[in-house]
Amino acid sequence: MSLTSYRAAPSRDLMGRQIPLSWRIGNLFLPEVHDLGCNMADGGPFAASLMKNIVPTLAFALTGLAALAADPKPAAPAAEKPSAIGYSDTPVIPGTQWKVHDIDRPRPNAVAPGEKPGAPPSDAIIIFDGTSTDALHAKEKDAKGKETGKMMPCPWQIDSGVLMISGGDCWTKQEFASCQLHLEWMSEPHTKGNSQKKGNAGVFFMDRYESQMLDCDNNPTYADGMTGSIYGQTPPLVNAVRPAGQWQVYDIVFTAPKLEGGKVVEPAYITTFVNGICVQNHTKIMGPTKHKNITDYSGEFPELAPIRIQDHKNEPPVRVRNIWIRPL
Repeated sequence: MSLTSYRAAPSRDLMGRQIPLSWRIGNLFLPEVHDLGCNMADGGPFAASLMKNIVPTLAFALTGLAALAADPKPAAPAAEKPSAIGYSDTPVIPGTQWKVHDIDRPRPNAVAPGEKPGAPPSDAIIIFDGTSTDALHAKEKDAKGKETGKMMPCPWQIDSGVLMISGGDCWTKQEFASCQLHLEWMSEPHTKGNSQKKGNAGVFFMDRYESQMLDCDNNPTYADGMTGSIYGQTPPLVNAVRPAGQWQVYDIVFTAPKLEGGKVVEPAYITTFVNGICVQNHTKIMGPTKHKNITDYSGEFPELAPIRIQDHKNEPPVRVRNIWIRPL
């Protein structure tokens, strides 16, 4: 069709007067040909002059429209390059066979944590969960109280999911060396006695290294016999116990001594948390713990041994619950 076959709607100014019509191509406004008194089909010098001005403008506008139409959408951002999961061109870590960030170094196995604080993780060995004492046993004694050399079932009673320490010491049936131990315990506020005779118990790693348990709330005693101490050797860094009648929480990492031919060549160490507070920080254990005597590592020692929980004959008994161990 000709340019004159389409007419733009008339426009008016603020006074209502008609404004001369225009051709509109995109944002370009061109004079209405009929208003100029000519027809493109009539030819003539005016038409030629008009065409001389219009054609370049139309060409410019159409070129711009064509460029817009041909312009592709912006390219999507390049995918982020994954981070390296290891390297094979780094130096070897001294004393190991592995390079720094070695891609071939075995990764640790996944262990599911407990569902709530204090709950055993998926790889823990359950010693007592409130339902059974099958993981513990005791030394059998005859009518005179003499040990027979045999083991018997754990004599401690379960009361509402809590184990009452009464009837003599008990040992884990399984033997351990380095390990992580979790144990919760409580003494009654009206327990008879004072100092070491009030709310006393203990955990003996490898049946010979005691981490003390004691009612230390307003109950003075010697420093190396307080809760969290390596008994008879090293006092706790702080007294972190709660009042008697509340549950105390032990989290302990025990590092067994290194042996050569049954002889100790590197001592044992212990890191202890009482109620979430560190009271021993990789503390050296000088030897088997003793009462009123010094110690050393003379003699031969086993690679593995059971953990012992002490009955110190409290009235009423100390209570324990939620005991689990992770061998390290």
